[in-house]
Amino acid sequence: METPDTAADTPAEPTGIAALDWKAAADEPHYRAAVVDLLGALAYGELAAFERLAEDAKLAPTLGDKAELAKMASAEFHHFEQLRDRLTAIGADATEAMEPFVAALDGFHRQTAPSDWLEGLVKAYVGDSIASDFYREVAARLDVDTRRLVLGVLDDTGHASFAVEKVRAAIEADPRVGGRLALWARRLMGEALSQSQRVVADRDALSTMLVGGVADGFDLAEVGRMFSRITEAHTKRMAALGLAA
Repeated sequence: METPDTAADTPAEPTGIAALDWKAAADEPHYRAAVVDLLGALAYGELAAFERLAEDAKLAPTLGDKAELAKMASAEFHHFEQLRDRLTAIGADATEAMEPFVAALDGFHRQTAPSDWLEGLVKAYVGDSIASDFYREVAARLDVDTRRLVLGVLDDTGHASFAVEKVRAAIEADPRVGGRLALWARRLMGEALSQSQRVVADRDALSTMLVGGVADGFDLAEVGRMFSRITEAHTKRMAALGLAA
């Protein structure tokens, strides 16, 4: 089964910082600070995803499902290593870069802790995808080297097809499951968008980059269109799962 396209594609003809490599773009100190923040947020997000998938594997109903989640967790940790190594390569301390985002991301995961296997799958597919769509939107404004890294670590680790298959099978077996999971997915949507907004608002360098200070940022109208695209992608994912948006 095909899964929905991402919420944003890289512009065909990048301009400004988006047309530069990292070495040239990093001459702008505000831009460099924003990239360190962005990579720090992504790195902690990948580390948290690894931990969560390892925990979710304990809820898996079969050994095959457990192994599949373990494989996904391993892929998330590899993404974390790539981001950590990149932060080190550009002269940043990876732990310090991640630290400002720990409270917000941990809070999100506490508020959206799944109560069972199916809720965990929906969270991995719907919740994580909302955050990924947001970061893909941001990536379109980044320098060539950073954009390539960000898009690479946002690649699907197998969540999509695995979650769709398992959730649709569960709904087919018991249609009542669909209503509960639809409500859960709506809650995830609200929490994920709020969390993304909090992450940006709390970091001056990131918010300046996004709202036009550097890196061809969004104007306020484009911010609205961005969240409309993310919402549309969410609706398509809900349909793929067989859930009402």
